[in-house]
Amino acid sequence: MAAGIREKQTVALKRMLNFNVPPVKNSTGEPVWKVLIYDRFGQDIISPLLSVKELRDMGITLHLLLHSDRDAIPDVPAVYFVMPTEENIDRMCQVFDQYLNFITLEDDMFVLCNQNKELVSYRAINRPDITDTEMETIMDTIVDSLFCFFVTLGAIPIIRCSRGTAAEMVAVKLDKKLRENLRDARNSLFTGDTLGAGQFSFQRPLLVLVDRNIDLATPLHHTWTYQALVHDVLDFHLNRVNLEESTGTESSPAGARPKKKNKKSYDLTMSDKFWQKHKGSPFPEVAESVQQELESYRAQEDEVKRLKSIMGIEGEDEGAISMLSDNTAKLTSAVSSLPELLEKKRLIDLHTNVATAVLEHIKSRKLDVYFEYEEKIMSKSTLDKSLLDMISDPDAGTPEDKMRLFLIYYISSAQAPSEIDLEQYKKALTDAGCNLAPLSYIKQWKAFTKMASAPTSYGNTTPKPLGLLSRVMNTGSQFVMEGVKNLVLKQQNLPVTRILDNLMEMKSNPETDDYRYFDPKMLRGSDSSVPRNKNPFQEAIVFVVGGGNYIEYQNLIDYIKGKQGKHILYGCSELFNAIQFIKQLSQLGQK
Repeated sequence: MAAGIREKQTVALKRMLNFNVPPVKNSTGEPVWKVLIYDRFGQDIISPLLSVKELRDMGITLHLLLHSDRDAIPDVPAVYFVMPTEENIDRMCQVFDQYLNFITLEDDMFVLCNQNKELVSYRAINRPDITDTEMETIMDTIVDSLFCFFVTLGAIPIIRCSRGTAAEMVAVKLDKKLRENLRDARNSLFTGDTLGAGQFSFQRPLLVLVDRNIDLATPLHHTWTYQALVHDVLDFHLNRVNLEESTGTESSPAGARPKKKNKKSYDLTMSDKFWQKHKGSPFPEVAESVQQELESYRAQEDEVKRLKSIMGIEGEDEGAISMLSDNTAKLTSAVSSLPELLEKKRLIDLHTNVATAVLEHIKSRKLDVYFEYEEKIMSKSTLDKSLLDMISDPDAGTPEDKMRLFLIYYISSAQAPSEIDLEQYKKALTDAGCNLAPLSYIKQWKAFTKMASAPTSYGNTTPKPLGLLSRVMNTGSQFVMEGVKNLVLKQQNLPVTRILDNLMEMKSNPETDDYRYFDPKMLRGSDSSVPRNKNPFQEAIVFVVGGGNYIEYQNLIDYIKGKQGKHILYGCSELFNAIQFIKQLSQLGQK
């Protein structure tokens, strides 16, 4: 997967926007001018990949929603990028399937959908009253999107999955769909001039399909890395974070209404070098790096001012610089780097605002304490404070924080607490304002799951505290980190990463030994868990049926860093944070 899925999907989109031929400019060097019409689904797929400027460079002069009211634009070619629904087809005359029905968020991460995601959500799949027909529809929706993903990737995977789960249903259907497409040689999407031809290595990729139910603790876990924290505590959606900035109160009369909060949006993209470098870093490191970047920027800015002052051209036209002697080389270089400096300043301001917003949540909710405590529970380490005390502490966390903590304890325990203890916990949770519905569901889930006797292992290392952050940060810092723990993370494979490691490296392990094996290229499907391919895989896609999160994604990225020449992609049916997941558990647990 030398070329990431983001790049491949972008190439496919650009080809589509050029009427399904590789982009070429006309004799005047200009693109063919056209209009782009999309529905909400199409909009979600395009927005993380192509900016308005990039669309304009490709000749898109206007982009509109299919169902918006608009005047006809005669004699202008149009590209329609929509779902083939009856409603949409009624609105237009013809649909050309582009096989792009998935959303790429990173070079190595994708999700299936954003619009109508509740249709393929964890709750939808795990509803006790779901009918066979409804389940078939959900599985077909997931398989259609995964099929689009592999058409764009230009590769036929070898599929492994756990037995008796929704992941197995997806595997069976995907194997059948790929097999049928390969059999129809004339119309196969995987032969001849496919988009991925020549870009993929000779070895086929491994697709590991896992069910969310193998690990319900990680999606509830408080986190400590930048991207996962932003997703957990802020409004972060399709690579855009929305912040509310309070503008203080009116200074006039006493008791005046607070001013309306300003909303600001920031795109955290591939071109943001700070984000790319630090999105997987522990938060204290991020705060320190923002401060260092700011100091480096100020030093560069001061140097430009100092040189201008020495040359006596303060306030003069920049053209005067070139008239001066050779001694001006330094200044010329400094001035030519001004656009770069301004971009650096923009990113520093962006991350100062985002990191400050995250820090407010960490401090007001004691998220560092929650993170460390949950890591100890999950790794079976000794707890320095009783769980009851944590739940009852009025200064630590929101009701949701407390419920997340207790659910992690309940899920991770080899033995469920006694009824007497459970009643005590439930009373403390109720007193703290918690809704107990998620616990009702987790109790049922634990009773039915095989893991009741052998809960998922989360390893045995805990984060190492390096004292309080006020000692680490210098006194001139933007971030008042006093009282926040400086926790250093240790690489510990989460369940999904461990499953991938077993299957990618062909290790024998009771956890994965009975995983089913499908090879859509084999003439006859074989219902076997014995792999025909004995060599370790170089490339793999992990896909979580029932929803994924940035904690798992980051854990996989950290794991693969130590494996030279190997590549992985992480995908999920939907991307949720802990609050969104708790809401689904709550709906499932309501009587």
